[in-house]
Amino acid sequence: MFIAQNMLAFALLSLVSAQVGAGSSTVEPGPSEISSSRPQFTVPSNALYGAKLLPNTYDPQAIDAQSVCPGYKASNVQNTKLGVTADLSIAGPGCSIYGNDIADLKLTVEYQSDTRLHIEITPAYIGAENSSWFLLPEVLIPKPVVEPNRDATDLAFSWDNDRTFSFTVTRVSTGDVLFTTKGSVLIYEDQFIEFKSPLPENYNLYGLGEAIHAFKLNHNFTRTFWAADSGDPVDGNIYSNHPFYLDTRYFEVDEATGGLTYVANATDPSKTYKSYSHGSFLRNAHPMEALLRPEGITWRALGGNIDLYFYAGPTQVEVTKQYQLSTIGLPAMQSYWTLGFHQCKWGYKGWVELREVINDFKKFEIPMESIWVDLDYMNQYRNFDNDQRTYGYEEGAKFFAELHADDQHWVPIIDAAVYVPNPENASDAYPTFDRGVATDSFLLNEDGSLYTGAVWPGYTVFPDFIGSALAGTGSHNWWVDEMVRWHKNCSFSAAWIDMNEASSFCVGSCGTGNLTLNPVHPPFALPGEGPLDQIYDYPEGFERTNATEAASASAAASSQAAAISSLAGPQPIVTVTTPYLRTTPTPG
Repeated sequence: MFIAQNMLAFALLSLVSAQVGAGSSTVEPGPSEISSSRPQFTVPSNALYGAKLLPNTYDPQAIDAQSVCPGYKASNVQNTKLGVTADLSIAGPGCSIYGNDIADLKLTVEYQSDTRLHIEITPAYIGAENSSWFLLPEVLIPKPVVEPNRDATDLAFSWDNDRTFSFTVTRVSTGDVLFTTKGSVLIYEDQFIEFKSPLPENYNLYGLGEAIHAFKLNHNFTRTFWAADSGDPVDGNIYSNHPFYLDTRYFEVDEATGGLTYVANATDPSKTYKSYSHGSFLRNAHPMEALLRPEGITWRALGGNIDLYFYAGPTQVEVTKQYQLSTIGLPAMQSYWTLGFHQCKWGYKGWVELREVINDFKKFEIPMESIWVDLDYMNQYRNFDNDQRTYGYEEGAKFFAELHADDQHWVPIIDAAVYVPNPENASDAYPTFDRGVATDSFLLNEDGSLYTGAVWPGYTVFPDFIGSALAGTGSHNWWVDEMVRWHKNCSFSAAWIDMNEASSFCVGSCGTGNLTLNPVHPPFALPGEGPLDQIYDYPEGFERTNATEAASASAAASSQAAAISSLAGPQPIVTVTTPYLRTTPTPG
């Protein structure tokens, strides 16, 4: 799949299982529990938030790059076996509005199949010093390939130099313009790329995931592509990014001539309509946004290149197949049991409670293939180590023997954050961290020190999986080794990978210089602490089928809220005007 930075996904263990011997049952000792009388330091709540910057998108004083940048002119245009190549040179004095203008670009157009058109614009010079900024490595996100047998295509590329370079993609069979930059300028700087296209009146666009938004994208929507561990902000950026949209257009059919006329509202039942759909994908992993406005779409990126694909369709199903089969691939094949019934909850206190839940499912003949557990099983929220008081390995072996005898499975959560032991506390040893440091497995600051954020266990470091793929650092092998070591003690069937955007409870490397405070507490109360020791939320609709119990839970929740409020004390009424900082654009 393309980019799915925080799917609650199965990390099935074919690689791990191959390395776990049948006779491997040695229990590795986990880190000792810290016994200290000192009060636990809590990360300040303001560590969660950076400076309040006013994005240029919303700043009425910001310079509109379209009004001051000169665009480009095409030259040395060559027809090739696959399409077209050309040189693009800046058409006047550079504007350098949000970075340095790239004066010379290279255009490559490829008819890659009878249903897919590829348009790529990159700097003319790409060397070792700038390739990682402008080009997305294929080892991370593979590119679609040219298909050997290509028939006539329904997509046509054209260009012109009228005032400035522009390009247009047209559907041959209808003459409909699917995308055109005519009437705007191409802006290509090392920290800012922008190109735009008008769209038909009342256009129908779908996609640009992942976002909590209407199925049909509205016409005043800015879709930000920046993965964030934020569960449910309406219209905001959340876990994953798919910069792909599907565009469906409706035409009225002239019954006499068969001619087509675009219709903004195809709702008259007395008329005959025909629909055509196409897709568009911008392959770029830098921070991006797509601005949908009534007049059209604007793409912006803070780096990378223009690596744009169009899919001819012409039906919605065919567009989806063309995109999936050529570009992002099919979903990973899952084990059969993963398609069954699963159960999961925060708050399971140990093997004993899990066994009771599983037995109750069996007693009431409710099917269940697997049970998932949240952070409760961990020793102080540390990956690859159980709390031996409640999820001990010896008792766990008995639990797994019974579970697997019934062909059932256990799926634990694992966070992409690794605790950093307190350097002044010898009892705070954590071998998983030590092995990661020894294999160069973690993200670094510019000065070579460990990039240290804050997650559930305290100040933490993060596996550098991208560095492992690109530069051969140790993250991949280290991670597999830790899974294998833990599996010898705890026979999990799959893993629930969480918070791998990566996610942190503070801005920047906030743990740098503060490790002697570890283990620190997150900047908010956790379920199970103090007045939050019980969770009274129930699934939507619960109160209609369990009215008595729902009423009791509601009363308990009210009492809990009152207790929390009393701890906070009276709050003064304050009127605050939030100041925002403006950035001063500088080249470079």
